[in-house]
Amino acid sequence: MSFVEYGDTIKNGDTAIVFLGHESMFPVKVQHGTVTQTKYGVIRHSTDLIGKKYGSKVTCSKGGWVFILHPTPELWTMNLPHRTQILYSTDISIITMMLELKPGSIVCESGTGSGSLSHALIRTVAPTGHLYTVEFHQQRAEKAREEFREHGVEHLVTVTNQDVCKNGFGVSNIADAVFLDIPSPWEAVGHAKSALKAEGGRICSFSPCIEQVQRTCLAMEEHGFTEINTLEILLRVYNVRTISLQIPDLGKASEDNSSIGFDSSNPSNQGSPCTNLQQGTVQFKSGVPLREMVGHTGYLTFATKSLF
Repeated sequence: MSFVEYGDTIKNGDTAIVFLGHESMFPVKVQHGTVTQTKYGVIRHSTDLIGKKYGSKVTCSKGGWVFILHPTPELWTMNLPHRTQILYSTDISIITMMLELKPGSIVCESGTGSGSLSHALIRTVAPTGHLYTVEFHQQRAEKAREEFREHGVEHLVTVTNQDVCKNGFGVSNIADAVFLDIPSPWEAVGHAKSALKAEGGRICSFSPCIEQVQRTCLAMEEHGFTEINTLEILLRVYNVRTISLQIPDLGKASEDNSSIGFDSSNPSNQGSPCTNLQQGTVQFKSGVPLREMVGHTGYLTFATKSLF
């Protein structure tokens, strides 16, 4: 199993996603002799998982059933164990596009955190690219190495445990893009410039506060970066529902319908709002924003290394 090389069959040692519903899923490490408890009963790895195809419908001990999915960066983002706050697919998608990443790209990242963005970057640059990711916290760096190894992508990523603001990324003049997600990104802009390839490259900084953005933009300008711009991605989900509205009393609606020859028995008129005139209401589909939703996540600042 690999997050970038998809297989058909569940094997011992794989990471799989147990899917109970769109709002209910979790990762599991498949191992001989192990069982996983769900609200629908027990899943026995040896008999219910190993050897089955990904996407299979598995019946649990209580008679309920789940689907077993192959892990992807998107599913991992939704189900990973949180060691830090993470980036979600809304921000990740614009980051990979604006950094102009493709298979074969070399990317530097700091910090690694929980590895949400890291897995998406690895999938994007595979099979010939590479990710150099720097994490200040030693335990988080070690856990990230372990996860990359379990997920079959260790050959595409190098994890370094150091302070990027003091020691940089450990590489020079090779990166196509640099991503910063640290408390003081302006202190690492100089090291990011050194890591980028000589003929140019792109940089992105993620910060939750506008004061951080201001200092970072000034640092980018001082180091000769161009095309500096900041944007914010907001995801607004709509709930579609059917509502009933009262028909206004316009006086002689019934007579008007008769005068134009309206025939309710005509199949072409079935379902028309006019058929509900006797009830005094008509039904519509309406889209309403959710009452509670995730709003601001952070500001994304992009820039290009100057060729001069």
